[in-house]
Amino acid sequence: MNPIINIDFAKTIEQSEVDTMSSRLTAIKSIEDNPMKVEVKDFGAATAFSVKNIPGPSFNTVKGLHYTDVNLLDEIIAFYDKKDIPCRFEVTPAHASSDLFFKLAHRGFYQTGFHTALYSTPSVNNNDLLNSDISIRKIEENEFDIFAEIYVKGFKMPDFVKNGVAENNKILYDDENWKFYLASVKNEPVGIGVFFVKNGTATLAASATLPDYRNKGIHTALLIKRINEAQSMNLGLVVGQAEFGSTSQTNMQHLGMNIAYTKAIWEKGSNDYSVWKKR
Repeated sequence: MNPIINIDFAKTIEQSEVDTMSSRLTAIKSIEDNPMKVEVKDFGAATAFSVKNIPGPSFNTVKGLHYTDVNLLDEIIAFYDKKDIPCRFEVTPAHASSDLFFKLAHRGFYQTGFHTALYSTPSVNNNDLLNSDISIRKIEENEFDIFAEIYVKGFKMPDFVKNGVAENNKILYDDENWKFYLASVKNEPVGIGVFFVKNGTATLAASATLPDYRNKGIHTALLIKRINEAQSMNLGLVVGQAEFGSTSQTNMQHLGMNIAYTKAIWEKGSNDYSVWKKR
């Protein structure tokens, strides 16, 4: 049976996400001359992640923000403004307050979406759900070009970022806390899954499937492989993230993962009221 969510347990789940991002970006930063321009900085309980040369919100975001950090909001925003990077806050129910939301809104931020955190104890083997046509194995060090191809196509990213995706994941290959999996159908690589371990927690760090192979059990198979790996390692907790209401969330729930919470995504809006009147 999965443990019941309370404030302390919710913080544990959120910390696993912070730890995963910190590990990944620290490794990317260690590449000679820090070509991606990575910086990670703590502000109270919050951790601000910044990757200047990887555009978009995935790596340029604030996690762990606590309602007691409201007096640090201006410092956090200035941290991103100096880099000319949009600032994005991820706020969980465990750390939220009306004062925090008010002060974010007062600084021109507004809620743009939701994201779901899920969890389970890795105690159930679901091999009976596996499609026999799907095979999964660990990725070899010389296969991160394949990983990048699937990742980029799966997330509908431009082709020019493939080399960066390959390098930024290959740097983690020798880190014992990271594992990378390749899913194939009839020897054709079609999906990837990533797994991070720290403090007895397994984080389902990323997963992607080629568009032509979606709804064929690839994502579920990669989930099962990683959950079973967590079970074999005697880990106490599996944590995953998914867009609210997505197929990924549904697949996780079908495998026994529970919703821990849905966090609010806050991004910068316009200070021009006339823009808001047109919405």
